[in-house]
Amino acid sequence: MAESSSKSPSKSSAKAVSEHSADVIVVGAGPAGSTTAYHLARSGLDVLLLEKTAFPREKVCGDGLTPRAVKQLVAMGIDVSEEAGWLRNKGLRIIAGGTRLQLDWPELASFPDYGLVRKRDDFDEQLARQAEKAGARLYERCNVGAPIIDERTGRITGVEAKLGEEKKPVSFHAPLVIAADGNSTRLSVAMGLHRRDDRPMGVAVRTYFTSPRHDDDYLESWLELWDRRGPEDRLLPGYGWIFGMGDGTSNVGLGVLNTSSSFKELDWREILKAWCASMPEEWGYTPENMTGPIRGAALPMAFNRQPHYTRGLLLVGDAGGMVNPFNGEGIAYAMESGQIAADVVVQAHARQTPAQRELVLRRYPRILKDTYGGYYTLGRAFVKLIGNPKIMKLAAERGLTHPLLMRFTLKLLANLTDPTGGDAMDRIINGLTKVAPRA
Repeated sequence: MAESSSKSPSKSSAKAVSEHSADVIVVGAGPAGSTTAYHLARSGLDVLLLEKTAFPREKVCGDGLTPRAVKQLVAMGIDVSEEAGWLRNKGLRIIAGGTRLQLDWPELASFPDYGLVRKRDDFDEQLARQAEKAGARLYERCNVGAPIIDERTGRITGVEAKLGEEKKPVSFHAPLVIAADGNSTRLSVAMGLHRRDDRPMGVAVRTYFTSPRHDDDYLESWLELWDRRGPEDRLLPGYGWIFGMGDGTSNVGLGVLNTSSSFKELDWREILKAWCASMPEEWGYTPENMTGPIRGAALPMAFNRQPHYTRGLLLVGDAGGMVNPFNGEGIAYAMESGQIAADVVVQAHARQTPAQRELVLRRYPRILKDTYGGYYTLGRAFVKLIGNPKIMKLAAERGLTHPLLMRFTLKLLANLTDPTGGDAMDRIINGLTKVAPRA
């Protein structure tokens, strides 16, 4: 008698199912995704971490990390010593209105008193490898496409992807999926989550130069960004930065807000070239010293995509618009939101019924708003103010002559305060964020 086909899967197909199934799928192995995967795996959950490219890979970034980001690195067990290749910085140097003010990072119980610099290609890979060490299963060259939707419930239950150089079609399955796929976040869009037009967006453009300023131990921010290419000088809504990389090069770039009426028509690469040309010649920010092309990226700010949880999908990092509108910082908030998401998912996973798990998961957006909502609302107001060139010019000229005011401003812009037991500045900033609407 001919052998009938078995309804049970073969060993090889069962293995394939287990390899492509997990408790949680994390899409994107940038700082948000790798941090999420690390904390999930450390808590014992089975995690698939899907990255569309292969490491090392470049991303557009200022490469400067504030003490908020350093705290997250320490929490992940990353060796942040200089011997491990990290360049430490003491604080922020602010230049505007003909004034130069050097401010050390504040001494706080909640955050370290130093920042770090490291190139993104190496930085992101370190985080992804740390997630792997914790137990996450990393798939590189895994290009995620459409979500897999349960027709009965409308919930996401996995993702379709193309794997490897041969682009082999693969289906990955999990009861929860975390979108950490950056500003474009195709996964969120496919789930019907679109960008809010009432939230600020920024653009960052940067390049690298060989420069004698490469070993600067302060991050440098130029608060007045002038476009001097036309008949009249224009003050633009944004700032310039110079970060020494410690390897013979400087990262030089611009962060620009979309609050200007001329935002879309300006060529920011040309503005960066013109800005660099205005620098002292001995710094070396000239075309012949440029070590790579000028690259740009969007900065999604102040919760510009919501809700941060729906139907089995959680948003972290740039996918959820977590960039700080005060200073354009994204890495710290990507990592923090990843840790918050992981904490929520771990608690939900321990509940016994779907209804109980859903109750926990629906708290995630509220936790984010309780943590950042008031602060981001203040940031949106700040963005509108500095979008007015007259206000920006006045603030730059008058503010830098008052060191005490600038120390307050540094704490506010970098979001560096002690939540309890802090000084008067901390109490004022914390009070403002508590009374501001948490939208």
